Amino acid sequence: MEYPELTLLIGGRAVAAGQRPGLEVIDPATQAVLGQLPMASAEDVDEALEAAHRSFPSWRDTAPMERAAILRRAATFMRERTPRLAWLITRELGKPLAESEKEVATAAEMFEWGAEEARRTYGRLIPGRTGGIRQMAIPEPIGPVAAFSGWNAPAITPSRKIAGALAAGCSIVIKPSEETPAIALEIGRALSDAGLPAGVLNMVFGDPGEISRQLIESPITRMVTFTGSTAIGRQLATMAAASLKRATLELGGHAPVLVFGDADPLHAADTILAAKLRNSGQICTSPTRMMVHESVYERFVERLAERARGWRVGNGLEAGVQMGPLANPRRLAAMETMVADALDHGARLAAGGQRLDLPGWFWEPTVLSDVTTECLAANTEPFGPMALVQPFTGMDEALEQANRLPFGLASYVFTRDAATARIASERIESGVVCINHCQASLPETPFGGFKDSGLGKEGGVEGLQEFMQVKYVSQV
Repeated sequence: MEYPELTLLIGGRAVAAGQRPGLEVIDPATQAVLGQLPMASAEDVDEALEAAHRSFPSWRDTAPMERAAILRRAATFMRERTPRLAWLITRELGKPLAESEKEVATAAEMFEWGAEEARRTYGRLIPGRTGGIRQMAIPEPIGPVAAFSGWNAPAITPSRKIAGALAAGCSIVIKPSEETPAIALEIGRALSDAGLPAGVLNMVFGDPGEISRQLIESPITRMVTFTGSTAIGRQLATMAAASLKRATLELGGHAPVLVFGDADPLHAADTILAAKLRNSGQICTSPTRMMVHESVYERFVERLAERARGWRVGNGLEAGVQMGPLANPRRLAAMETMVADALDHGARLAAGGQRLDLPGWFWEPTVLSDVTTECLAANTEPFGPMALVQPFTGMDEALEQANRLPFGLASYVFTRDAATARIASERIESGVVCINHCQASLPETPFGGFKDSGLGKEGGVEGLQEFMQVKYVSQV
């Protein structure tokens, strides 16, 4: 397979680099240059906004059945093109090909779910106080959407935003990550091939600060949806609030894991480690802060470290590889800093902790036990293959630790006791609580955080409603 020429997507046209400055896209497994990504100018962004503005009325008025048919066809094309799309994800992000194939399947499901729910955007009739009056609550698409997605889920995150906007009847301008552009452009191609009218979907790349300011401040934009760090999310929310635009923000996390004494520590360790090392730990829902009951603590740590040491790390295109590289050198530097700091604060290195001697940005699966709350990694999301383990004695202590930080995106509980599961799920301050497994998000389920982890929901019925506004009509 060959890496494609990278373009912008504006008004249904693939806009080549021309005289625009470009960014190198790097393969994290080899550090080879994959291609040159054109940087959008202010004029390009304005053109994308105008395209979204022009196309919105006709797309809004397109029957939901017709919108659904286009989304379903796009999902079919994505499934048919899985080998190529997965290959692009692995080249740009580094994760194993099998993981990339699963991501393509989930991304296709986003469009299938959107197609199904586009037909179910029901309003309601409200009984009048007197005879002869008809009162209606009617959901309508909110308008052109400005969307921003990160590099760590380069097919799922853009698909979730695009599918929700299009299903609701909105047009969209999206800025995917400059580190993983080709997979986003392939999703755009699938939609174009499926019959999506020109201008309903536009993609631009370039300077994140400048593009976000221009998109959010534009009077054309009526909603902002962003996935990324809490710090950037705050800035974008402030800009959106200045012009009273709705903002849906899926921000950072630092997911706690509670393993109670009645749980099987070996099964829990196996389940948690597989989730922890997925995408090299570069997932906002990745289980990281592991609080384990003292009665099973040593067995849990021993099993977790044993499995981590046996995890096969390498180029994601190679057969049998379980974990690929980190996405960029910034993550390597963060791992080095956090491991050294944790050890300085008394943590014990149970597995890993070193950079691997491979051409790309590879790091060993790392398990740190006896971690204290004073170290950097216990307070700042590592966003890498690092598990932090500490013991607890009682439920109140465990829940206090789980809720200690201002984040609340995902959390995990392992117990065989129904009462323990109920109490933990009620008291953990998190948008997602998983009991005895680590699947935090599906296309049909609402996904979003509490506290500093975001505003609003993506996915499920709730996610589609974010792209709609309700009009009250009263008729005599």
